Amino acid sequence: MRVVAGLYRGRILKTPSDGKTRPTSDRLRESLFSILTPRIAEETRILDLCAGTGAIGIEALSRGAGFATFVDRSRKACAVIEQNLDMLEISESQTEVICLAAENFTGRKHERGWDIAFFDPPYSSDYSTVLFDFGSDMGGLLNDDGILIAEHHSKTQLPDLIGNLRRWRLVKQGQTHLSFYERN
Repeated sequence: MRVVAGLYRGRILKTPSDGKTRPTSDRLRESLFSILTPRIAEETRILDLCAGTGAIGIEALSRGAGFATFVDRSRKACAVIEQNLDMLEISESQTEVICLAAENFTGRKHERGWDIAFFDPPYSSDYSTVLFDFGSDMGGLLNDDGILIAEHHSKTQLPDLIGNLRRWRLVKQGQTHLSFYERN
């Protein structure tokens, strides 16, 4: 797996050796970031939820985002994310790595929200709790103009409306779909 574009373009990222991580393909990341690039600036905060290798957050940092939060419940995945950040010499002031289940992270109150949140759990997961947390205004997950992107299998149907969020775009690539949500 490699960084597609930006400051770290072409750099190879480490992946967990346990075989449990399903990384977002280079091609799908290219499609994703062709949509996100206009939204990425120096002050952009990105949340990479169920981060795996950290490829999405690292790609955003490579393209100019100012801060990335990586969340994964696997200690091995968090260790790999830390190794990737160290290998790329990304400043610790630009990142935080949190070893926690997605639903535990989103169920907490957050002082600062994120501009872009990317949620990519195992396809067999129940997405509803995390999506509900993003759709409510209680946790402070998304900033006012923030967006949530959920990666899911084509057989997994996600709702068009989730609390205060509405799906405004659906990108299909093979058996993988990206659902883009923003505030109503």
